[in-house]
Amino acid sequence: MINLKFSGKVKELIDRANSGNVEDVDYILNHLTPDVTLAITKFVDYALSFVASDIGIQQIEYYLFNGTQIQRNYCSLFFNRRGDWYIVKRAFEKGLIDEIQAYAR
Repeated sequence: MINLKFSGKVKELIDRANSGNVEDVDYILNHLTPDVTLAITKFVDYALSFVASDIGIQQIEYYLFNGTQIQRNYCSLFFNRRGDWYIVKRAFEKGLIDEIQAYAR
């Protein structure tokens, strides 16, 4: 197993994801703004994969249905990678994400 050591912004986001409380998920997803850099989108996407608490997952689901378009897209990726298709399908059927995003992994 490879032991990766992170620092800076990515470490901060991963630490918050590991905490997984509502405020930390909010903090992570609030980085997804219209002027976000490619690097930050990658950091957010990676950090979200560490959210494991029920409350954190529920907060990501909240953003899937109530967030901005970019937040919904990254939340969709999160649930697709977990195999939670039923959640993604509900968002797709409501028109919150498009077909490409619904099937993205």
